Amino acid sequence: MYTSELLGRPVVKAWNAALAETQRTKGVPAGTPGRIAIPVAGDAEEAKRVAMRLVDDTGFDPCDAGALADSWRQQPMGPAYCTELTLDELPAALAAADRVKDVAVRESMAERFAALGADPTLEDVVEMNRAAHR
Repeated sequence: MYTSELLGRPVVKAWNAALAETQRTKGVPAGTPGRIAIPVAGDAEEAKRVAMRLVDDTGFDPCDAGALADSWRQQPMGPAYCTELTLDELPAALAAADRVKDVAVRESMAERFAALGADPTLEDVVEMNRAAHR
C-alpha cells in the first residue's frame, strides 16, 4: 500500500481497535480466561508475526485480521472496534463489519457520547460500542 511504499517498510495495523485505557489496564498473561484480543492486519507475513508477538507480550491475544486492505474491519465504530472481545469473539465481529452501517454508527457517536454523561467509565464506553451493533 501507499504508506508501505513511501516508508520502504512493511506496515502492520494493530492496537487501533483498543482504547488507551484498555491497553494500559487490561493486559493479562497468556491463558488468562477472558483475555482481550487485538486484531492485527498486514501484508508482510514476517512483520505481522512480529506485531502479533508484541500484542501477546503486552497482555492481549493477537488475532490475525488479514491483509491491510481488510483492515477497515477494525476501524472506528465497527463491531470489532473498542469492544474488548476475546479471541473466540473477535473473528465474528471482524466478519460482521459493514461499511455502510459502520459509517452510520460513526455519525451517531456525538449523540451516543453525550448520552453517557460527563464522566463515563471505560466500561460505559465499551458497552456503548458493543450496543451500537446489537
